[in-house]
Amino acid sequence: MWMVCSVRHSLPPLNVRRLPLVSLIVAVLVVWCLQPVRAQVGDVSDKVLLAVFAHPDDESTVAPVLARYAREGANVVLVTATDGRLGTNEYSDLPAGDELAAVRRGEMECAASALGVELIHLDYYDQFNSQEGYDGFMPQLQGVIRDIHRIIEERTPDAIVTFGPDGFSNHMDHRLVGSSVTQALVSTEWETTPALYFVGMPASQFSDEERILRGVQEKYLTVRVPYTDEDGRAAIESLRCHTSQFPPDFVERRAAREAETENLIYFRPFTAPTGQSGDLFAPPSP
Repeated sequence: MWMVCSVRHSLPPLNVRRLPLVSLIVAVLVVWCLQPVRAQVGDVSDKVLLAVFAHPDDESTVAPVLARYAREGANVVLVTATDGRLGTNEYSDLPAGDELAAVRRGEMECAASALGVELIHLDYYDQFNSQEGYDGFMPQLQGVIRDIHRIIEERTPDAIVTFGPDGFSNHMDHRLVGSSVTQALVSTEWETTPALYFVGMPASQFSDEERILRGVQEKYLTVRVPYTDEDGRAAIESLRCHTSQFPPDFVERRAAREAETENLIYFRPFTAPTGQSGDLFAPPSP
């Protein structure tokens, strides 16, 4: 079979009516080889995808993609860095602190189950305890870098997704987690270096003021991952788990918007340069 496929581009046009039976069979095999082999192309059953985000519910930014790869058989590992203890809002009467953190841990477990992914929930405080100043902030931030490094060592991911410098919503925790993932990755010469992607929103979707804070020009968002309606529904089900953060009417509006989207999530790849330079005005090519 592979021999037939390997020569398909060198065969002349075939007149099926004049072919003997054996030649007809060969012609059918050639046509078959020209079709996409969906069972083989894009097989991810041996792949590991690591998704690292800040708060319980941040995974919603890429939830359809996580659901897609989990459905396709990849080992999808979701890391949530903080406990969500400061996530108070008008939808819930829970005060900030341990009780809210416990509720949000349960919500995160529910969401991970809905997406079909493995959850690693770290124990860092929202804002990485920055309210206690440098001595409260730095041990937590250094700890999250070390933990992410350890997880990369243990799980040997093929690809990692996280926040970029924009933090998706410009949230300080989002930006700090994204930069922590980047530092953990670039600090080490890995046996096999994972591909790193930053989730982003096209700048064209924002007003000028918001664009500066959150937008990414589409020329940088060169990886655009499609997903199915089934994956979109799994993402909505995972969003329903975060009852302390999103009321039912918000989720229904999100579901309605989901039905009208193009079923794409945008990513900016983090790429290492391929050469060196001694001139700031003539940098090496990426």
